[in-house]
Amino acid sequence: MALAINTERRRKIGKQIVPYLLVLPVLFYYIAFWARPVVQQLVQSFTSLEGQFTLNNYIMVFTDLNFLPALRNTSIIVVFSVTLEFFIALLLALLINRKFPGSGIFLFLTMIPMALPAVAVGALWKTGLTTNGWINSLLTYLGILTEGGKIYWLAGSIWKLLALMIIIDAWQVIPSIMIILLAGLQNIPKETEEAGYVFGGNYFTVLRKITLPLLSSTIQTAVILRLIAAIQIWLIVIVIVGFSRMPVLVERIVYYHEEVPRLTISPAMASGYTIIVTIIVSIAALAYLWVSGAFRRKRKEV
Repeated sequence: MALAINTERRRKIGKQIVPYLLVLPVLFYYIAFWARPVVQQLVQSFTSLEGQFTLNNYIMVFTDLNFLPALRNTSIIVVFSVTLEFFIALLLALLINRKFPGSGIFLFLTMIPMALPAVAVGALWKTGLTTNGWINSLLTYLGILTEGGKIYWLAGSIWKLLALMIIIDAWQVIPSIMIILLAGLQNIPKETEEAGYVFGGNYFTVLRKITLPLLSSTIQTAVILRLIAAIQIWLIVIVIVGFSRMPVLVERIVYYHEEVPRLTISPAMASGYTIIVTIIVSIAALAYLWVSGAFRRKRKEV
């Protein structure tokens, strides 16, 4: 009897340990390639040139003339880009999920921008937005612009550039959000939605009271991933408008790390910006989880 109890106990302990053993490789990966560099940057951000503890690195970052514009520009891109991309991606996912004739071809065409790397997207739109680029040429060919007429896309205020960055970023990112939402929609049992129609609901009622609540965990995943990526936007900005013209937070890191690495303050500025971006990303993700009720749902499950 005692032997049977011990065997059952070992079996239960084994079942409890196995998930942690499976996660160990990922844990080691993050420690080696994420936690270690982050800790190094954290230590460096509080270290002076003489190797002493200092807060001067952060003071330099906060008093940098480009810090507040970079924070403002990043915030605007995050708010408008994530909102625009989510609603358009949800609309496209709902449309493709209806499986109309040609929906497969439509899905393939909408996924093309997702396959392009950010540097290729930047180069593509950079050639289009120049004075003699393909966008002005196309508009002239269609008769929208007069012969010799030009639109100076990259000239003008910072707000115009921000709008262009949001549109270009949305063009590339919407397909990836759409795929996540489409996968979630296809996992919803059809019988559940059909029951809503049987009980007198129309399409929008079923969507609001059945489909979207069942899709909430997928929406949460898609928005968090996009939120984190939007805060870290930089490559498209650099390719299209260059450094410092429309500063964003990660662009400042790259600027001090790659563009002016020989300046005495460059390592301190780069490490300071890195830690600030890390904190902002963490706060944004936690804030979204709190607002979406994920923590409250977890407490109820426990």
